[in-house]
Amino acid sequence: QVQLVESGGGLVQAGGSLRLSCAASGRTFSSYTRGWFRQVPGKEREFVAAISGSGSSTYYADSVKGRFTISRDNAKNTVYLQMNSLKPEDTAVYYCAARFLIPLDSWTPDKDAYWGQGTQVTVSS
Repeated sequence: QVQLVESGGGLVQAGGSLRLSCAASGRTFSSYTRGWFRQVPGKEREFVAAISGSGSSTYYADSVKGRFTISRDNAKNTVYLQMNSLKPEDTAVYYCAARFLIPLDSWTPDKDAYWGQGTQVTVSS
């Protein structure tokens, strides 16, 4: 059974930092694109960041570029999202995902990806 489990969410003040982790089990995702999405109530899930299987390529939403960094450790089957200079508008449930053969710059939420259960990130002003 494939599982993606996020951790590291929480409450932080504006300007602070958090590091999210997403550990995968049930299969090896070293050849999969891994990514992070986020969603606030009443809005669609939106793309945040993605990283290629080898980790050599990354892509970010404009809203987080320069503040967030995605990385992965294939030996641990884990992907990370380092979030710095957090803003109240970053408040959302963050979901990790894994998808085979998807370009980094055109990944939209879809049923063909594996998804985690989400972790809440709240940034207070």
